[in-house]
Amino acid sequence: MLPKFDPANHKACLSVLEDVTTKAKQIQDSVLEAILSRNAKTEYLRGFLKGKFDKQSFKKNLPVVTYEDYQSYIDRIANGERFDIICDRPITVLLVSSGTSGGVPKLIPLTAEDMEQRNLFVSLYRPLPFKHIKGLSEGKSLLFYFLTRETETVSRIPVRTMITCVLKSVTPANKFIWERIQISPHEIATCPDTTQSMYCQLLCGLIQRGNVSRLGAPFASSFLKVINFLGDHWSELCSNIRTGRVSDWIKDDQCVSGISKFLTAPNPELASIIERECTKKSWEAVVRRLWPNAKCIEAVVTGSMSQYIPMLEFYGGGLPVISLFYGSSECLFGLNINPLSKPCDVSYTTVPSMAYFEFLEVKKDQEAGHDPSVNPVVIDLVDVKIGHDYEPVVTTFSGLYRYRLGDVLRVTGFYNNAPQFHFVGRNKVVLSIDMDKTYEEDLLNAVTNAKLLLEPHDLVLIDFTSRVDFSSYPGHYVLYWELGSKVKDKKLQPDPKVLEDCCFTVEESLDSVYRKGRKNDKNIGPLEIKVVRRGAFDELMNFFVSRGTSVSQYKTPRSVKNEEALKIMEATVVSNYFSRKIPSWELHELHSSR
Repeated sequence: MLPKFDPANHKACLSVLEDVTTKAKQIQDSVLEAILSRNAKTEYLRGFLKGKFDKQSFKKNLPVVTYEDYQSYIDRIANGERFDIICDRPITVLLVSSGTSGGVPKLIPLTAEDMEQRNLFVSLYRPLPFKHIKGLSEGKSLLFYFLTRETETVSRIPVRTMITCVLKSVTPANKFIWERIQISPHEIATCPDTTQSMYCQLLCGLIQRGNVSRLGAPFASSFLKVINFLGDHWSELCSNIRTGRVSDWIKDDQCVSGISKFLTAPNPELASIIERECTKKSWEAVVRRLWPNAKCIEAVVTGSMSQYIPMLEFYGGGLPVISLFYGSSECLFGLNINPLSKPCDVSYTTVPSMAYFEFLEVKKDQEAGHDPSVNPVVIDLVDVKIGHDYEPVVTTFSGLYRYRLGDVLRVTGFYNNAPQFHFVGRNKVVLSIDMDKTYEEDLLNAVTNAKLLLEPHDLVLIDFTSRVDFSSYPGHYVLYWELGSKVKDKKLQPDPKVLEDCCFTVEESLDSVYRKGRKNDKNIGPLEIKVVRRGAFDELMNFFVSRGTSVSQYKTPRSVKNEEALKIMEATVVSNYFSRKIPSWELHELHSSR
């Protein structure tokens, strides 16, 4: 576990980071020893280890598991059984993961001690932007967070998102830290009404525009949602600033109380400045223009979030986009010690104190059909090799043992003795018709190539998802695209030829197995792009939020299988296009590697 240190002392934070990355192997061994010794009497470990709690017995006898393997234990705790079936300490929260099992959000156990460790982890990366970005300390952060309504299990354990846990960890004793860093008052961020909260956070940020040195949100997609919301509400926000009165529909007591500290008098001059920027023909660099002293945009932009980088850069007008850490509900993992690295080059340095980390090597040999869950070869953190892809397997202080995270990480190097990883995506096939298996990474790369064809026409891809259509033979891939324009209020009339070329470019970018199926075997039909109306992906998000997903943690699924979600997407389709050409494939590709 991380040692105690003063989170307000930046030098102390950086010193701890140096120490834990230097002693990676020793710390990992001690973490495993601590987890096994303290949890030796739990039902789960006793069942597999039979009284032998050394590292060798752990690796030989304890299975590598998925959530589905583990779910029955979590359900038992949720239904009132004692925590010691998996952990020696009380489970104080069940975290709602952004991932799902059978369409229902996963529940991840968390102890109070582990939550304290996560807060210390946040303190470790807090100094890094200040070390690299000049002038960041001269203002405050306008970081958009949203509370998600929580529930309770039968046994009265709170069920929350990680973001909600962080927001609720702010107490009268430590609230000064929030107030020192954040523009928006804590009571606005913890308003249960997301729409009122977003409106008031934006209003605070606009009123204090000269004092904003950093903007952001947990994910790139959530920050773009805020910018889209600003596009719909800037006129009303300006009216509030001009009159010194907040809109009548803002009725939540926390929002009313919080905004009253900022909206104290009419300010027609400021309203006119904001109005002038928002009425310009293009919204290019609108973030930089509205917040002239901002030094960066902070959001996760790796993995599936990478497709939003062009839009962040468009709105940011050259502001660096920084992605500070990699983690999940199950475990916080690593920090970006070079925050000014290009978003596509971000690597995260492992913090070996957070859990015991093991790795399954990922080889996408699709024709061989190898399943890494069968006789898996699992290696330790310090034994990973540069250039190789791995799926992390974590053993945590909160009762998860050899648990597969489902992510794919690529080793890019080492910092001291701790590996550095680039987040590739999810280790999950998102589309498949016959022998083809298209992974999330493959689909993202293909769409990235195709959307370049939109740029000469001032079009941008706002968001996308996909599915397989088996309603006719042969089946084919369907992509749902929401388009936008770089020119404000421009009517969207995409040239059919451009969208047809986008279909072909996606196909041409997919692997040889897909292209063989299209050209040679003819068991895959032409790829289809369905353009959906503006706001379609907000409707999709609202659907998943209604089923328990957090707004702050929501990530657009790259393939949709839920029937209700598919009905939402189909109801928003305004036009569709097919690939008119057949992608290339040659016989020699049968024997070439991916």
